[in-house]
Amino acid sequence: MVEERMGDCWSYTKDQFDNLEKHTQWGIEFVEKYTKFVKERSEIEINYAKQIRNLSKKYQPKKNSREEEESKYTFCRSFLLTLNELNDYAGQHEVIAENLTSQIITDLTRYLQELKTERKSHFHDGRKAQQHIESSWKQLESCKRRFERDCKEADRAQQYFEKMDADINVTKADVEKARQQAQMRHQMAADSKGDYSSYLQKFNQEQNDHYYTIIPNIFQKLQDMEEKRIERIGVCMKTFADVDRQVLPIVGKCLDGMTKAAESIEPKTDSKQVVESYKSGFEPPGDVEFEDYGQAMKRTVSETSLSNSREVKEKPTGKSKGKLWPFIKNKNKLSLKLGSGPEDFSHLPPEQRRKKLQGKLDELNKDIQKEMDQRDALTKMKDVYVKNPQMGDPASVDPRLSEIAQNIEKLQYEVQKFEGWLAEVEEKMPSKSDTHRRSGIYETQNNTTVSNNCAQDRERPPSSPDGSYTEEQNSETQVKATTMPVPNPNPTSTTPDFDDEFDDEETLPTIGTCKALYPFEGHNEGTIALAEGELLYIIEEDKGDGWTRVRRNEDEEGYVPTSYIEVFLETNAKGAMTYI
Repeated sequence: MVEERMGDCWSYTKDQFDNLEKHTQWGIEFVEKYTKFVKERSEIEINYAKQIRNLSKKYQPKKNSREEEESKYTFCRSFLLTLNELNDYAGQHEVIAENLTSQIITDLTRYLQELKTERKSHFHDGRKAQQHIESSWKQLESCKRRFERDCKEADRAQQYFEKMDADINVTKADVEKARQQAQMRHQMAADSKGDYSSYLQKFNQEQNDHYYTIIPNIFQKLQDMEEKRIERIGVCMKTFADVDRQVLPIVGKCLDGMTKAAESIEPKTDSKQVVESYKSGFEPPGDVEFEDYGQAMKRTVSETSLSNSREVKEKPTGKSKGKLWPFIKNKNKLSLKLGSGPEDFSHLPPEQRRKKLQGKLDELNKDIQKEMDQRDALTKMKDVYVKNPQMGDPASVDPRLSEIAQNIEKLQYEVQKFEGWLAEVEEKMPSKSDTHRRSGIYETQNNTTVSNNCAQDRERPPSSPDGSYTEEQNSETQVKATTMPVPNPNPTSTTPDFDDEFDDEETLPTIGTCKALYPFEGHNEGTIALAEGELLYIIEEDKGDGWTRVRRNEDEEGYVPTSYIEVFLETNAKGAMTYI
């Protein structure tokens, strides 16, 4: 009964030990699974932050004039602020990913190693205790079997002695021998009984210690380990939520910034900015006069009509074109050919032209100041070299000083040129002009040699062969006078098409020569390249748009910037025109 009870208890305990081993292994696997979950969440936050940053960067304004123009409007500035706040918002998701890694993933990874080591140690002690109690049990079984065997041997020896002692035919010596053998067997049985009894007592004590002390202690340690694991998981889950909660105030500020940016939009202010950006400075045209076709008289174009040229008599020959009022659309063919327009911005309305010229002057003055600062620094360095030759050669600074002096001279020349254009446009602005304006008229020049390499010496207003914006002084309205007679083989036909100005089939006559002051690449369609010092023929004079039409040979002609050449007009050139 004792053996069966001990066997049942052992089998029962062994089963529980195995179950606990499986349960604690599952607990470790759960920690690994939760760590993997947090890692994936961290990767999601990093990828989300990256996508948000890329989105913000994608819609950031580019460094070009169009974006600079858009930055004047409140809704554009609001959108830019929103993008910046969104970028900061992405940063908070990066903070979440960093905190998840440092506060949970790294911590759990280290804890997992400690947990595995501790669990291994406890189960090693448990298996060692099991092996010890199993070994003791086997020794007890061995003592018991030996005691049982010795008892049986003693009984057989006693029976043999009694049998020999009763037999009269057996000698006395044999009986004595049988008696001694029986006594020896009884002594062995008694010794085995003592050993068995002693070891049984020892085993019972060890078994009691095993089941009531050693194994419970191991189980308690495993329980403590498991409870710490569960507690650690709970702390990590709380941290998982706190990591998000910690960034909420800053996320809220980002969202508040977006709201504030949206609330800063001012439609009225943007409307005023539209006016400021696009107002032309032109005055509206005057009333159109009645023209009586019933009377036999030569009609003249009204000074207040939408035509920008006053023609005293009809010109049946050549290509004659009246320029349109700015709000009437025309195909800007030259602008398409020459890119962004002439250097003096004469293709723009007066107000916009004034702004562009002023902006260009500001840029040039900044460049001049920068060059002057470099010159001053180099001059000081040269003085130091002169006083301390061991520090450097003073002559080594001279090439750079010479280069800076040339740069300043060129920049000052450019400033004078743009100041001349600015003074010209400001003089003709409605707010700065007299009530009565002078009318711009073309007249034939018979004895003039014009040098166009300095813009402020030009006394004629800019015009454009493509119908772009220019301005003239007129007593009633602003008009443009750009008509220039060109030989036409058919004296009875006129061509009113606005796009034919660059499609002349007749070879234009030479009206003078010019010398290139600077090189010009001439990449745009309709232009021609220049080499410094090169001589070319002039076939069409500058009409006020800053471009002169020249010819190199019979098949090569095009437009060049007037400010890049020195012009020599023939005194009797047919069609040579200038402004007064």
